[in-house]
Parts: sequence; structure tokens; C-alpha cells
Amino acid sequence: MASKTSRDVLSRGLGVLRQAIREQPRIFAVAVVGSVLFGGMIIVSARVVGTVVGEVALPAISRREVGTGTLALAAAALFGISVLRVAGIIGRRLGAGYMQYRLQASYRRRVTRRYLELPLSWHHRNSTGTLLSNANSDVEAAWYPIAPLPFAVGTLVMLVGAIVSLFATDWALALVGLAVFPALFALNVVYSRRMAPRQARAQRLRAEVSGIAHESFDGALVVKTMGREAQETARFAGRAGELRDSLIAVGRLRGVFDPLLETLPSIGTLAVLVVGAFRLRQGAISVTELVSVAFLFTVLAFPVRAIGWVLAELPRSVAGWDRVRRVLDATGEMPYGQRVLDSAGTLGPATLTFSDVHFSYPPAEAHQPGAQVLGEVGFTVPAGRTVALVGPTGAGKSTIASLAVRLVDPDSGTVCLDGVDVRELTAASLAGTVALVAQVPFVFDDTVRANISLDRPGIDDEAVWAALRLAEADGFVAALPDGLDTMVGERGTSLSGGQRQRLTLARALAGRPRLLVLDDATSAVDPRVEAAILAGLRSSTAEPGVPAASILVVAYRRATIALADEVIYVEQGRVVARGTHSELLATVPGYVDLVTAYEQAEVERAQESPYGDEVAPLPSGLEIEVDR
Repeated sequence: MASKTSRDVLSRGLGVLRQAIREQPRIFAVAVVGSVLFGGMIIVSARVVGTVVGEVALPAISRREVGTGTLALAAAALFGISVLRVAGIIGRRLGAGYMQYRLQASYRRRVTRRYLELPLSWHHRNSTGTLLSNANSDVEAAWYPIAPLPFAVGTLVMLVGAIVSLFATDWALALVGLAVFPALFALNVVYSRRMAPRQARAQRLRAEVSGIAHESFDGALVVKTMGREAQETARFAGRAGELRDSLIAVGRLRGVFDPLLETLPSIGTLAVLVVGAFRLRQGAISVTELVSVAFLFTVLAFPVRAIGWVLAELPRSVAGWDRVRRVLDATGEMPYGQRVLDSAGTLGPATLTFSDVHFSYPPAEAHQPGAQVLGEVGFTVPAGRTVALVGPTGAGKSTIASLAVRLVDPDSGTVCLDGVDVRELTAASLAGTVALVAQVPFVFDDTVRANISLDRPGIDDEAVWAALRLAEADGFVAALPDGLDTMVGERGTSLSGGQRQRLTLARALAGRPRLLVLDDATSAVDPRVEAAILAGLRSSTAEPGVPAASILVVAYRRATIALADEVIYVEQGRVVARGTHSELLATVPGYVDLVTAYEQAEVERAQESPYGDEVAPLPSGLEIEVDR
């Protein structure tokens, strides 16, 4: 079984190399030409060195003199061969390096594009550390053998030329070569087979260590506030220790085989000298031919090792390639249609309609059934109106928000914008029509301006300030040391929770959406500021240049809910009631209990908060449960 697996790794590894050659044939051809030139010059140099020793050096020693012209000719020949060898090395290395780095860059882009195409359900099943490893170390590992590949191909051509040269010189010396070269190749094959499982395990552990490290760094606040430093250190140390042991196992195997691969050509050289001396006494060969063959074996030792380098890296390449292909071959992408809606706001606010929508998140294991999150959900957000979505934790509010902006697709039923199924829209039309402001704001490590504009065309400083004013964020941005040019730090660490929320709201508004989906996006903002924001969003004259939008807001606060034209109350993934805030207070006991409980919690939290006009935000990563 192990032998079969090793053969499979070898064949698949060669398949990866064929794929590389198909993708970069011209660059590979340049590198191989340089390698063949180098190899050819090695064979020629062996002949020239033998001739110089036999025809120039020995006669000069016996006569105790040498002609200037003969010496100059020998020097010129050796110099010319050296120049050509250098040219071959340059061509080989530049071609191989360019090919390797170009493939790595190309596949990093492919993996990243695939990440963007795959739905959130796929990302939920894969840790961030694994995804980072796929796009970085796995891509590097897949194309690592490319660097020595042209050298190995040139070496194979050189070996054929060397064997022909040996047979042209003497059959006995050729037999020595035929014994050494296959033995060297066989040793490399055994090396590759033993290395395969070790490299695969090391590559897998690299991803796991990366995943644990990313989790610990991303959840630093949780780790610190919960006193989990020792446990996280132990968890990371345990997996890092496994990676260390795995890499040591790789190093030990190399420590055994590398000396053998170095020694075998030297043994061949000694065998040539022994057999060659015997043949020389018989008069079958000359000193020139013996020196040529001995020199050839001496200089072949290093190039032949290039074959071993390729074979030794194939297991690592296959492991990386499998992990990269797992991403590229992943299914579940959400194809876009060809329909286009108005995205410049000239048609006014958009209408959002849910019709008999059912949705289940995919299971963690393929053989398990998915848990249904939504069932028979139907409602409408009329153009220019504000609809509040209210319900207990786990009722499906965030899932409805995700469906509205097509982060996920329903299992059945339709989600429509202006009567058009969102699955029929182009990506650009959908992005220009609807914007989502999520529960947890994300701010890039960049300037305020860059965080809002995101390099989108048509969003100049005037549009940025207009969006900031509508999000009630212009005051604190103007007070920042460099205004729009202020760097806000990674994840907006220099801003408060409410400031981050208002900044991400301004980012959404800068794109002039016709439908705005707020998934509890102002929870860290003072109710008075929140009321001003929602009032501004409802008014088409609140901010020149920023059109009014329809609003679907996931809300808990009584003040926020009261501003809505209609309230939709959901429980356990189903719409239980709808109507105005007053109507639901009078008719739905569950709604009354939820709103009253949250209002009481808000009052107690505000009394204890040291944040003044903003509600104290929960540290990032401390969300106990995500609404679905």
C-alpha cells in the first residue's frame, strides 16, 4: 500500500509539473535552453580538459617547454566554454525563477478570486488560518519544484549526451556510467517515496498552526479578559511542537539521503579511475580520454543532484497542490444574472420583497441534514419606507439581512428588488442598488477617506463628507488630527465602537444605495444620535447628493423601532406578526416582553457606562451568539 501511495505521489507530482509547463511554455523553454547549454558545455569542457591535459600539459612536462600559441589556444577554449556556461546558468536561473514566481502570483490571485466567488456557507466551514495558508504557503509549496525543474531537464539531456560520449570513448567506462546513473536515479526515487508522507503531514500542520495563531490573535481581547493566556499558549505550543517534530523527521531523512546522493557520483569517479587505469595499461584508451571521463564524472555530481531536488520536493508539491485545488474546485458559487437595475438613484428608493422564503445553513458534515433557519418568510419593504425587523436571538434576523443583499441564496422562494429576483441581477447592479451595514463594523487599517470611498469611482471628498454628515460622523472626523487623512489603525482600534459603526454606515451611504440594510448597525450609538441618523436616511432632502433609500433595520431599541413605518416580528425563523410598533405592543405578548426586556437592559447599561454619549461597546470577539 505504501509503495502504491508513493508511486501515486510521484505520478501526481509529475502531473503538477506538466501543468506548470503547459501554463508557462515559453518561459520554461528559455530556462531549459539555458540548462541544456550549461549541460552541453560540461560535456564539452570534459573533452577540452582531457585534451589540454593529454595534448598540452603532458607534452609540456616531458619536453619542459610549451608553445605560447598552444597555451593561448587552450586558455581561449577554456575561457569560451566558461562564458557559455555562465550564459546557460543565467538563462536557466532567470527563467526558472520567473516561471516559479509567476505561477505563484497567478495561483494566489486565482485562490483569492475563488474565495470571493464562494458563498459564505463555504467560508463558515473553513477557518481563516486555513484560508491564509491555502493562498500563501500551499501555493508556494505547489510550485516549489519549479526552481530546479529546468536544471533537472537539462541534466537529463546532459546524461544522454554523457552516456553517448562514454560509449564513444570506451565500452568499459560506459558500463560504469550505466551502473552509476540508474543507481543515482533509483536512490532519488526511494528518497521521494519516503519523504512523501512526511512532507504532506508537515504541510497540513503548517496550516493548523497558522489557524490557531490567527484565532488567538483575532480573539486577543477574549483571551485576555477571560484569562485564557496559558491555555491558548499550551494549545499553540502543542501543535507547534507537532510541526517541529514533523520538520525534524523531514530533516533526518534528508540527513540520511543527502550524503548518499553526494557520495554515489564520487564512487563513480573512483570506479572510472580504477577501470580507466586498467584500460589505459591495456592501451585501449589514452590519457586524454581517461582524464576526460574522470573529469566528466566529477562535474556531473552537482547537476545530477538537480533530479533529486525535483523528486524530493514532489511530495510537498503534491500536498500543496491538493490543498490549492480543494479551493479552486470547491462548489457552491452563486452565479449572477444579466439583469440591470438603476444604481444611480434616479429611480428613487427600491422595493424589497420576500416571497415564501425557506433557508437552511449547510451542515458541518456532508452526511448530516442542514438545520432550517427560515420557513415561509414573506414581507415587503415598500419604496422609501423603513421596516424594522424584530425578534429574539436566533430568530433568523441576520439571515434575512444576508438574503436581502444576496450573501446567501434561499433554498426556495424568492427575494426580489423592484420585482426582479436578485439571482437574475448582475453583481455590479446588485452592489449599486443595496448596501449592508453589519452587526460588527469592520474598519481597514487605512485613512478615513479610504475606508469610506474604497476607491470606488465617483466618490470624491464632497461625497465622503456628505455621507459622514448623514451618518452623524462628520463632527468626530473633523476633530481627528488629520481629518479624512487620519489613519484609524487595524480594525479601527483608535475609534470607539459608536464611531466605527458610524464610519461603516457612511461607507455604505457613500455608494448611494437605493436599499439600506442595517443589521443592528447602530447598537453602540446613543439613541438620540441613532434617531437623527434614521430621520436623515428617511428624508430625501436631508443631505444633497445622497438620495433617500428604503431601509430594512434589524432593531432592538424601542426608540429605533418606533421610527419605523412597519415592524415585522419573527420567532424561530417565521414571521409571527406585522404592523406598527403600537399595534404590536397591543396584540403580541412576545413582542412586548422582548422590547421591554431590552429597554430595561439598555437603561441599566447606560447608567453604568463610562462612554458618555455612546453605549459601551462589547469588545470585538465577545459576541456570545450570532443571530441566524
